[in-house]
Order: sequence, then structure tokens, then C-alpha cells
Amino acid sequence: MTAMRIGIGSIFQESNQFAATQTDLALFRNSYVHEGDALLQLAGTDCEVAGILALCEQEGAQPLPLLAARSVSGGVLTDACYTELKETLLARLRAALPLDGLILAMHGSMVTASQEDPEGDILDAVRRIVGPDLPIVMTLDLHAHVTPRMVKQATALVSFTHYPHDDTYSTGERGASLLLQAAKGEITPVTALAKVPIICGACNGQTAGDGPMAHLTRRARRLEQEPRILSVSCFQVHPYNDLPGMGCGAVVVTDNDPALAAHEAQRLAAEFWERRRAFEVEHLPVAEAVTRGRKVEGGPVLLVDTADCAGGGAPGDSVALLRELLALEVDEPALLMVVDPAAAHACARAGIGQTVSLQVGYSLDPAWGRPVTGTVSRLSDGAFRYDGGLFGGTWASMGLSAVLQIGSIQLLVMSQPTYDWGDEQFRSVGMDVSRARFIGVKNPMNYRHAYRDLMKAAYIVDTPGPTPAHVRNLSFKRMQRPFFPLDEEIPDLEIPVVVS
Repeated sequence: MTAMRIGIGSIFQESNQFAATQTDLALFRNSYVHEGDALLQLAGTDCEVAGILALCEQEGAQPLPLLAARSVSGGVLTDACYTELKETLLARLRAALPLDGLILAMHGSMVTASQEDPEGDILDAVRRIVGPDLPIVMTLDLHAHVTPRMVKQATALVSFTHYPHDDTYSTGERGASLLLQAAKGEITPVTALAKVPIICGACNGQTAGDGPMAHLTRRARRLEQEPRILSVSCFQVHPYNDLPGMGCGAVVVTDNDPALAAHEAQRLAAEFWERRRAFEVEHLPVAEAVTRGRKVEGGPVLLVDTADCAGGGAPGDSVALLRELLALEVDEPALLMVVDPAAAHACARAGIGQTVSLQVGYSLDPAWGRPVTGTVSRLSDGAFRYDGGLFGGTWASMGLSAVLQIGSIQLLVMSQPTYDWGDEQFRSVGMDVSRARFIGVKNPMNYRHAYRDLMKAAYIVDTPGPTPAHVRNLSFKRMQRPFFPLDEEIPDLEIPVVVS
């Protein structure tokens, strides 16, 4: 028998419309852009493409590699960046025909300068090439903004089930398994989407434990045990875009049972609404967080500066936490990080071990605060390898980097933003997290994974930036009111359902 021909592609980025920066091809290349057979080098990593390749090999399917491009979160893609990536994918798709199926690993909350729904736009373009009948599965981040167009054009949508995202590989396997079953005619996937108007930060969105997303996730896994339900995905939408129709909810894929898919998707969306207040999180002034941290025995204590999360699209250039710690005259060992290419290069010009006086911070997005002064440096080329998560097993670069010693504070100064999974960036420049009393982390969730065996306490601090722990101070203009948390109650809430 001839092996099934399966096209594999990916253009993955989470965008942030509240950030002043834009994403170009250089930011993608800082992670990876693999065209054609170069995509195969992702085998053995932790990403979705690796899981897809492994499942194809297991099932005897022939992978046709198209394009795999991944970037840390950032501002919206430039039109030039998006057009080049999209046209490369489509050109390789045309050359790969005929196919028995196509799988695309995407985020779901990518935005470009001119395109609000690029994942849906890509699906539209793909359908024009392959026709209406080819099975197409798209894997998504669980923070995707799922649109009706995506539901209509894809055969099935499958998301990560874990946050922190340590199940990217298995998500690729699950998506590929659904695709192969559909391509063989063993199943007829029907997809339903239901959402409610909730836009909340991700700090209470963990999928393990007793939080609201954990309860929804466990219910989704139970539903998947029912014989006609193929996949259930719960989505807590990435909150840092301003688009019509944003919200949290569920996608349910059944085997040719649209009524069941619609019913269960609507029930899960209703439970999201019932649990909406549990997604809200306590955040503290830095001074109070430090006071509480000093009362905790041992260390380290994490100060979670989620408002400057590069993994959520912020530029990573905030020194708000540093300024507060200096004002508080913190004399305990502390580790912080910032993106400031000019400061990193100034340190390089001075040389290792030399004293420098320079401005640090807010060089990329100056709307959020004022810079501070720091001294003395250590240098690095910024290269490091991810231990797990979205980029697990792949190399990335902070670019030319330096460590500034400012009193008891060590500040990692990077030239380029990178995704924070664990403490890889700190370790790559010899900064020892086990010796710190305070650690500033710029991710709302992954610290729970990275420091779970080390941290003694963690406090979310109230700092300015484009990825805050709450959304009340963001200026939403296109997302229709009412929505939670700006509106606590919505009388006669309706939960629309889209079924493909």
C-alpha cells in the first residue's frame, strides 16, 4: 500500500496589540524558521511538530515538510513578515500536492498589522489550494482566540491541555492521530465552538490543582472518554489583543454528531462563566511583596512581574521592579532581567569586569516608565537551549548579553526578548537562582514549573506594562461590551455556538 502523504506546517506566534513593538522575521529567526526538509530537525524536540513526525512514523505515513516558524510572543507581525511566511507555506503546499491530509501547528492568537485572524486567513488560502474535502487539523495554544472562520475551514481544532505548556509534543500526536483517522475515513469529525465574554490574565489559569481552569480541564478529559467525543479543548483567551468576539470557551470535536458537539461546547462555556471570578488574581505593591517575602523563612521568594512578560508579547524592557527594589534599599541577593540592546552593547564596549554607568530599561517601549542607572558587567553571547515547553530541545539567543551588579542585585541585560520557560536564561550566564533571596520573573505561570522545588513563596506584583495580571487598565476599543471583568454581571447572557 502507498503511504499516506501528510503535509506538515507551522507559523506560531502569540501577538500583543498593546505592545509598541512589531514582530519581524528576525524575531522568528531568533527561535527558528525551517523550510522544507529542514523542518525534520525538530524531531526529538518537545514541540508539536516533533509529536506529529513521531505519530506519522508510527503509523507509516509519509511526512511532507512545508514550513515550521516559531517566535517568542511580541507585537503584531509586520505585513512583510506575515506575507513572506504565509507565501512560503503556500508555495511549498502547492509543490507537495497531492496530499491525503494536512496538519498545521499554530497559536491561534497571532495578529498582523493588517490581518486580525491570520490563522483563519491561512486556512482560507489553504482551502483554495486543496479544496473543500481534504482533512485539515490545526493544533492551537489553549490561549487561542478561536474564530468561526477557523472552525468552518478546519476539519478539527485541537489545543494544548496543560498550562504551563508541557504537553506540546503530545498535542502534536493527538492532532496527527485525528488527522490520520479522518484521512482513512475511520471518523467524520464535526467541530463546535462556544464562547463567553471573559477576558482575564493567565495567573490563575493553571490546569492542575484546584483553580478554575483545572476543573474545566478535568471535565474535558472526562468528556473525551465518551464514545462519540473525539477531542475537547478549553480556551482561556490571550487577553492582550483588542478584537471583536474575544472570549473564553470550548471546542468539542465529535464523530459526526453535531448536536452533541454543540451541547457539550455550550455547557463548558457556561461553566467558564460560572467560574469567572476565580480567574481574578491578587496582585501586590512591590513594597508589600518584599515585606511579606522577608518574613518567609529561607528563599528564594519570587516577585512575579507579569506586566512585562515576553511570553505574552511585552518587550521585556521594563525596569519597574528594579527601580522599586532600589528605592526600598533591598540588600538581599536578587536576580532580575531586562531587554536593552543598547545597554548590553555598552557593557561589551567597556569589557568584562569594567565599571560602567549607563541608562537601563524602556529602550523598546518607553511608554511604560523611566530608565535607571546601573554599573559593572559580565558578558555572554546569549545562546541557550530550552529544557522543555513550547521550545523544548531547541536553541535560542538573548543576543549579546551582560550581567550588571547593582548593589546586591544582579541584572541580566539582554539584546533580544526570549520566552521564559524555566531558569535557562539565568543559568546560561552563571546566575545561580538557588543563592538568591528574591527573583524577578516575567511570566504569569511558568514559574510554577521552573521553581516549584525551590521557591518558598511567590507574589504577583503590581507593575506597569502591556501584559498586566488584570486587564481593567487596558484600553479596549474593539472588544464589545459587556465583558467580564469590566462588567461583573451580564443579564440574559447568551452563549452562541458555531458548528462546522
